[in-house]
Amino acid sequence: MTKYIAAFFIAATITSCSTEDEEILSGEGNLSIEFDNAFGDSDLILNSTSYQSNSSEIINISAVKYIVSNFRLETEDGTVYNYPKEESYFIVDESNVSSQFINLTNIPAGNYIKMTFGIGVDQEKYLTGATGQGDFLSKAQDAGMMWSWQAGYKFMVFEGEYTSANTFTPTAFAFHMGSHGTALDNYKEVTVNFTNSARIRELLTPEVHVVADVAKILSGSTNFLLDDAPQIHLDAVKSPQIAVNVSGMYSVDHVHN
Repeated sequence: MTKYIAAFFIAATITSCSTEDEEILSGEGNLSIEFDNAFGDSDLILNSTSYQSNSSEIINISAVKYIVSNFRLETEDGTVYNYPKEESYFIVDESNVSSQFINLTNIPAGNYIKMTFGIGVDQEKYLTGATGQGDFLSKAQDAGMMWSWQAGYKFMVFEGEYTSANTFTPTAFAFHMGSHGTALDNYKEVTVNFTNSARIRELLTPEVHVVADVAKILSGSTNFLLDDAPQIHLDAVKSPQIAVNVSGMYSVDHVHN
């Protein structure tokens, strides 16, 4: 009798594994990505909270927006899925909660362990011209994420006021970073590893919680003092440095399956 019970459990296990393999290899599912902005170890709160920047400046942030694009997902076995390019441009706005949740749909079922995405709009997309941007052009204009078509998209907007040992009166600052047409390409790609695999299935939508530490805009690979340059927009030297800082501010906090 015991051997029949053992045989039953072995058969059940094989059937279960087979079903799981079929589930992984067939069908499609969705992925939810939350972009949660922070300042160092603190949650980012616009307008009402002051933060210490570098060692000598206090800032109050009024706007944080950035474009994320061109998502790629990689499975445990190294298979890479490229999300359709025409559907792959989003604006994350700290003042708009719904914009902080991005839903990628119709992804092949599988166990995904890392994600790559762009910050901004790549030259291939930009060079398709105004008509090649589809609805995203008007969305970017409405969100204040363009200088002009000739100057290009604003990939990142970081604004507020600051005081320092030298500047006692609250003074406006604004960092805007983009590629400025075809003259200066500041588009960057970021790869983040998941804390555990995101198990995408037809009936299971994982959520990846990405933290964006905006303190690194000022204190990343290059440190910026607002006293030295409170306004940076189209700067051939500083804009690429800001782009590197921005690309280093993303990490995955956790994955919910």
